Amino acid sequence: MNNKKLPKYIAIAILLGIAVGWGCNKFAGNPETAKEIAGYFSLVTDIFLRMIKMIIAPLVFATLVGGISSLGNSSSVGRIGLRSMAWFVSASVFSLALGMLLVNLFQPGADLNMAIPDTPAAAVVVNAGDFSLKAFIGHVFPRSIAEAMTNNEILQIVVFSIFFGLALAFVKRQGHDAIGGLVDELAKVMFRITDYVMMFAPVGVFAALAAAVTTQGIGLLFDYGKLIGQFYLGIVVLWAVLFAVGFFFLGRPVFTLGKLIREPVLLAFSTASSESAYPKTIDALEKFGAPKRVSSFVLPLGYSFNLDGSMMYQAFAIMFIAQAYNIELSFTQQILILLTLMITSKGMAGVARASVVVVAATLPMFHLPEAGLLLILAIDQFLDMGRTATNVVGNSIATAVIANLEAERDHEADALGARHHQVAHTATQSA
Repeated sequence: MNNKKLPKYIAIAILLGIAVGWGCNKFAGNPETAKEIAGYFSLVTDIFLRMIKMIIAPLVFATLVGGISSLGNSSSVGRIGLRSMAWFVSASVFSLALGMLLVNLFQPGADLNMAIPDTPAAAVVVNAGDFSLKAFIGHVFPRSIAEAMTNNEILQIVVFSIFFGLALAFVKRQGHDAIGGLVDELAKVMFRITDYVMMFAPVGVFAALAAAVTTQGIGLLFDYGKLIGQFYLGIVVLWAVLFAVGFFFLGRPVFTLGKLIREPVLLAFSTASSESAYPKTIDALEKFGAPKRVSSFVLPLGYSFNLDGSMMYQAFAIMFIAQAYNIELSFTQQILILLTLMITSKGMAGVARASVVVVAATLPMFHLPEAGLLLILAIDQFLDMGRTATNVVGNSIATAVIANLEAERDHEADALGARHHQVAHTATQSA
């Protein structure tokens, strides 16, 4: 399949998936039959996502180790890491604050007038009991790299790869580069496998949308149209801000970046899976000119710490539930919620339906009805698509900006070195 035509095929698959899902929902007649039909579509989606997941761990390892070993020293890793975390924290705060502002402005849950239930219901839907910052910090460090790769624990793979890359850089400085060559070849092989897997992307996208609409029905989009529409309007505003900040650092090339990431963004949107977009995002950043040594380091970190769309979703979900039950939250309480989400969301990596779990864990902290989670679970698939695509956009721009800052620093260092060389040469001639 021609990679240049892949975004067009994915867009067609999205439309066909919605149309076929609507037809199957009408044909089914009852929820049980619809669920059975959707199961066949979901099987196709699961196969595609399994193929994606099988390449993520070796691809992250190969690109990250190769990138770190080429950085040469731990100071470069530390500098890029600090810049990355400064960007991630700033973007997270802004995304949460923007979500809070818009949900207070739009008031999407204000007309629901739900009665506060006597018993909680969220515990039946998701298990947030083991979800905490303490558990997350302990979970970051792998007990075994084999276990981390088996479970696709990206952050654990990142930790091991940092140690491995720094050790490999040290060995390379001693004149031994055999392992470095093998790592580079592994990365090339994994990118080729990625091309093969992506040939099935339109089929996986079609099946994912068909399954969702078959089960939920297209009418659900109209029933929750107000919330969905306002959330996606917030996503558009967030995209505009992200690209504006990108323009400040990158100039007009940021629009070139936007064109290059269309394919991974479409994949993330249609499958609601950031993993499906990772290989193509790395490829797009390379085409943009971001060095692999930077993109292979920043992007995996972003998957755990820079989830702009998920942040906005959490703010929308918490405030929507409060509005639905007519619970007034003061400005101080909303600030506390924002700060709480900033902390708890950092434990999202490796948690299934992570954003929903974060919301479920946060609701009881502020005495909000856990049963309110049931209000948004019905449409979570459609909201998940938007927040996942936004995560890809945010991480792409962050990586491109940090790569550009590193390039400017390297240029300044080279210019300074040239001046020192010239001064030394002049002094030698004078002597």
